[in-house]
Amino acid sequence: MDYDIIHIAGKPHVLVPLHDYTVLKNGDGTNELPDAVLQTLAVGAQSPIKTLRKHRGMTQDDLANACGLSRPYLTELETGRKEGSIKSLKAIAQALNVPLERLT
Repeated sequence: MDYDIIHIAGKPHVLVPLHDYTVLKNGDGTNELPDAVLQTLAVGAQSPIKTLRKHRGMTQDDLANACGLSRPYLTELETGRKEGSIKSLKAIAQALNVPLERLT
C-alpha cells in the first residue's frame, strides 16, 4: 500500500484512505458491524455509544433501561460531559453486544 506523507507544523503525517484506516482501527472486517458503522467509529465524529445505540435501533431510554442507568446519565456519557465508570461502560457494552473496547 502506498500512502502520502504530509507535514503539518513540522511533523510528518500519513494520509490513509478511510477504508484502510477503518481496517487498521477496527480489524480486518470479520466482525458483526457494517462498514458504515465501523467508519463512523473510526473517524470519532460522534460518540461511540450513540453510534452503536442508533445502529442497534435503541432509544436512550431503551439503552438506559437495558443497562440499569438513568437516561440523563447516559446522555452525559454520549455528549462527553462525563467519562463514565468502568462498571457503567461494561453494562453499556453488554447491552449493545459489543466488546468494551468499542466504546473507547
